[in-house]
Amino acid sequence: MSASWPVAEGQGAPPPVRRVLVIRLGALGDFVHSFGPFQAIRQAYPHAHITLLTTRPFMELGRLSPWFDTVEEDTRPRWLDWRGLLALRHRLRGYDRVFDLQTSGRTARYFRLAGRPAGWSGHKAGSPLSHANPWRNDMHTHARQRDQLRMAGLDTVPRPDISWLLACGTMTLPRPYALLIPGASPQWPLKRWPAGSYGELARILHARGVRPVIVGTEAEKPLAAEIRAICPDALDLTGQTTLPDLAGLAAQAWGAVGNDTGPLHLAAMTGCRCLALFSRLGNPSLAAPMGDMPEQVRVLWVRDLALLPVQRVAAALW
Repeated sequence: MSASWPVAEGQGAPPPVRRVLVIRLGALGDFVHSFGPFQAIRQAYPHAHITLLTTRPFMELGRLSPWFDTVEEDTRPRWLDWRGLLALRHRLRGYDRVFDLQTSGRTARYFRLAGRPAGWSGHKAGSPLSHANPWRNDMHTHARQRDQLRMAGLDTVPRPDISWLLACGTMTLPRPYALLIPGASPQWPLKRWPAGSYGELARILHARGVRPVIVGTEAEKPLAAEIRAICPDALDLTGQTTLPDLAGLAAQAWGAVGNDTGPLHLAAMTGCRCLALFSRLGNPSLAAPMGDMPEQVRVLWVRDLALLPVQRVAAALW
């Protein structure tokens, strides 16, 4: 269904929507939660030229997807960088619709840089399409974005088709295996279950016939080394997988265990059975990975992950 522009009584047909801008800067988990909205926007404006404004880590993912005609990098200029802000202002203008799916303090300023356009869908008041829900900050990212699009005239947000993503993955492994995702944002160490605990869990998995496979970035290799010191049979793929590779591996995995971090959200999107570990620094009701089926995603939410017993995590997997 194509979205329509709010028309006041007595006015003629709304102007056609030819150019659309979608703003989604990151992080990975939030970007994954926007797959459904991305597809909804493409379906609503099938003949429009749709541009994604994002940060460098997600540009390739945006280009691989079928939802955008152009992908541009937001270099996030400092607020005193007048040259950078002028370039950004130029990028933000000239669109019939703008969907700010980031809805951050930074993108609130983008609304002003864009000239406060009437076709802006975001969290800032001043546009007929603003997401004027006073409870928006109490909603899960998944529900909040759908409500935002509904208020902008897009009534249906589908389950996204990610066949394009799975087709881009090139890595396969003998089954059964389970993904271990021990990393998290470096500035939030309390969001990490200890690597030693992941090592003990890896030994349990291996003893039960499921090969543990550690995934993450190159920076997380020390965590993988600590896990393998306890369970040498674990396979270390940190720093070796692209996002499509990770999605393909998750789609065929026996399951995945991880902290509150982007790769686990991506795994859940593929239909993988996931166990998410949350500390007091996260709120699953606002940001838990989303699955398709009941019990596909389970959450263990404890105040201090350092005190979460390995046996409790293992029990949640079987």
